[in-house]
Amino acid sequence: MLRLTDIKLPLDHGPDALRSAVLKRLRIPASDLLSVAVFRRAHDARKKSAIVYIYSLDVTVRDEAATLGRFGGDQHVRPAPDMEYRFVARAPQPLESRPIVVGAGPCGLFAGLVLAQMGFRPLILDRGKIVRERTKDTWGLWRRSVLDPESNVQFGEGGAGTFSDGKLYSQIKDPRHLGRKVLSEFVKAGAPEEILSEAHPHIGTFRLVTMVEHLRATIESLGGEYRFQSRVEDIDIETRGDERHVRGVVLADGTHIAADHVVLAPGHSARDTFAMLVKRGVDIEAKPFSIGFRIEHPQSLIDRARFGRSIKALGAAEYRLVHHAANGRTVYSFCMCPGGTVVAATSEEGRVATNGMSQYSRNERNANAGIVVSITPEDYPEHVLAGIDLQRKWETRAFEAGGGTYAAPVQRVGDFLAGRPSTALGSVTPSYRPGVTPTDLSTCLPDYAIAAIREALPAFGRQIPGFDMADAVLTGVETRTSSPIRIRRNERFESVNTRGLYPAGEGAGFAGGILSAGVDGIKVAEAVALDMVKSPALA
Repeated sequence: MLRLTDIKLPLDHGPDALRSAVLKRLRIPASDLLSVAVFRRAHDARKKSAIVYIYSLDVTVRDEAATLGRFGGDQHVRPAPDMEYRFVARAPQPLESRPIVVGAGPCGLFAGLVLAQMGFRPLILDRGKIVRERTKDTWGLWRRSVLDPESNVQFGEGGAGTFSDGKLYSQIKDPRHLGRKVLSEFVKAGAPEEILSEAHPHIGTFRLVTMVEHLRATIESLGGEYRFQSRVEDIDIETRGDERHVRGVVLADGTHIAADHVVLAPGHSARDTFAMLVKRGVDIEAKPFSIGFRIEHPQSLIDRARFGRSIKALGAAEYRLVHHAANGRTVYSFCMCPGGTVVAATSEEGRVATNGMSQYSRNERNANAGIVVSITPEDYPEHVLAGIDLQRKWETRAFEAGGGTYAAPVQRVGDFLAGRPSTALGSVTPSYRPGVTPTDLSTCLPDYAIAAIREALPAFGRQIPGFDMADAVLTGVETRTSSPIRIRRNERFESVNTRGLYPAGEGAGFAGGILSAGVDGIKVAEAVALDMVKSPALA
């Protein structure tokens, strides 16, 4: 099979255009072209008057060797890579011990799935509830200002990605095509097949709920087990001289579960878990993350800026923006949600944190994105968990500025740039629930972040006309962009100082988003399987 790339066609091309384009590109007769399949489809909107699709195609021809010979130096005609996933091990029978997976977000989900598919019957523990019950609790905050600290946007089956745009693309290096394994399993679980070929696939919250349930059923059918509302409060670590070995976990109710292999995929908001790991001497380091606000515009403004008009075939337009401020900070758009809403994403009482969410249709009135400022451990050098202290400080400030009811503080961009509080809103209606309070957001982030964002917004307005429109709305605060810590691990994916402990995913500092977290879960599951086959029980 051959892979052809950079095949450009107009948006309104007919059903036979792909085949015709391949024949023209390869200069072969129609009888020599046996099949054509779309591997990837993107679009190029740099010329708004002539937006085109760009295809990567997998084709079979009658004489592949001869065709490749004619295009030997052409980077756009290559053999298609082998993307089939192959399991690295099979569980021994009888199975003497079971691995534990802590966390049922995307990373834990795929770690559990691959371990189950290899016959290791994993036990998956999650502090939150099953996804349907978790959804009800999350709506309890959004509609009634009632927060359940153990069941919310951050905690529960599906992880934080369940209440997001459901983006399924990443910039990670993936030479083994593990991302294809993630997408293929999602399709089996009910995702539309187009996610396998779209350059920027997304699913949306409602579809993710159903898919997470389907994947749980698959894991259970393969011998895996879930236990919800089972918060891991401690890790049992045995020390022999300089060697440290995991021997199990302790739940909040005191239950001890023995295990020699523990995948730790807690998510980026498991602050109490991070504190427990520090107390237990697990090697952790502070890492960079970002803080800022959510910004909302009419989606129609973004569509016009990107496409020149609304184009149904392309859906709601997206953007990615970066500005390097004079004070040395980088300001960038984060987790852009076309046609979506800003959501309450706190997991702790007395604090406000925001995130963005879209449904599959992306048909809400507003576009939103985080406008965030990069910070590093040099900004919080006091101790390894000082980044969490910083997050909590500004989330508490946002709670207070919003009125102390989980309403969020908001400000019109025009007022923010002018340095005056907002007392009313304009043409853009904030989507955040349970409510908003117009105020002065300059009190809700560090001065260096405020200065950098004030500089960045007009710069973004030069890239997207109207981005700095006076009535655009800023909502505070965005603090959960990524984990503020990294649990250090070695080339075997184990903790550098604790055998049998496998830090994984976004909370451990090794992923950012659904796809990369799923890929990391697969890698860690493989490492666990190989170690268990080599040594069913640690000595």
